[in-house]
Amino acid sequence: FRSRIPHYWDGFLHVYAYYFTFICLSASIIFGITYIQYLPQGPVQNHAITATAFSVMASVLYAMEVAWVCARPGNIYCFVPTFQGLIRRLEKAVACVIFGFITNIDLYQHQPALIWCVVVYFICFILGAVNFFINGCDSDDRRLPTLYPDFLVGQTVLSILLYTTAVVLWPLYQFDENFGGQPQRSNDMTCNAELPPTLCVWDQRLAVAILTAMNLLAYVADSAYMALVFVKQHSAHEF
Repeated sequence: FRSRIPHYWDGFLHVYAYYFTFICLSASIIFGITYIQYLPQGPVQNHAITATAFSVMASVLYAMEVAWVCARPGNIYCFVPTFQGLIRRLEKAVACVIFGFITNIDLYQHQPALIWCVVVYFICFILGAVNFFINGCDSDDRRLPTLYPDFLVGQTVLSILLYTTAVVLWPLYQFDENFGGQPQRSNDMTCNAELPPTLCVWDQRLAVAILTAMNLLAYVADSAYMALVFVKQHSAHEF
């Protein structure tokens, strides 16, 4: 399979083992803070603790996989990333955090527009995964050619357009009363002072809105950087 599709397998493996390390570790921490400590002692709490322990083990194994890919002889995927590489890592990391919040389906299942926002997050993440696979690890190594530059540009531009709709629709339907939203945090019953603050649904809505805006800015910066590189290369060819 590798010989028939000779793309950047090691880079793809390295990047996503890195992200899975982050996801499993963050899930272990968040699960412990927001859930386990509020369970009564007994079998249910023991099961939750066991699940958390295995989640931590999974994050350690993924971290070992990252180290293994880097340690392989002749590997070229462990190096200082470029600016674009950092931006693309940020895009995927922010998306991972958004996924953590939208596991609470009560945030969006009541509105088709909000479901569209969730679809946007997944589409952009999957397109980024495909780009990692066919164009290499975050565009980090200038020695490696970009096999499909048109896909790279198209993926970034499409992500900007999709995230723009999410930036508008998510806060509109979450916080505007005319669209069924809740503008005031005090009106959300889950934000009662007697409940753990991490369980407040209004705060989760706000966090997703902020993270969506952050990712849109990241994609815009990515696009601007690519445009700048293109202009410089075009100018160099003319001279």
